[in-house]
Amino acid sequence: MKLHELSPAAGSNRDVKRIGRGHGSGNGKTAGKGHKGQNARSGGGVRPGFEGGQMPMTRRIPKRGFNNIFAAPKCACVNVSDLEIFKEGTEVDADLLRASGLIKKTDNGVKILGNGELSKPLTVKASAFSASAKEKIEKAGGKAEVM
Repeated sequence: MKLHELSPAAGSNRDVKRIGRGHGSGNGKTAGKGHKGQNARSGGGVRPGFEGGQMPMTRRIPKRGFNNIFAAPKCACVNVSDLEIFKEGTEVDADLLRASGLIKKTDNGVKILGNGELSKPLTVKASAFSASAKEKIEKAGGKAEVM
């Protein structure tokens, strides 16, 4: 293969639309801009969000709430009842929870909460456990390990 033999993939390139090049092109004379008016002029048009002088929506709608930059990052939460899908003796960690679809992100760690029941002994590794979750995991014969 040589440089002069290279070509882009079919359909990846389009021809440039040549406007204002005669009426035979379908885009001659006014070049697709209609007759006169603000949008026909060079540099014409209005900024995004402009509503013709009417009070814009961004100013009409009240602002509410704020994002606390000092708030602790939220960790992914999983209930004890959700762990019931795993086989007996499985070592459950963040990667397995993500692979099984129980959580989406593990950036800020995983916390196991105590809602529901667990009937199998599992080794659960997570960033944090609620007191009731730890109790239920150990009652079922498993281990709750903080990572």
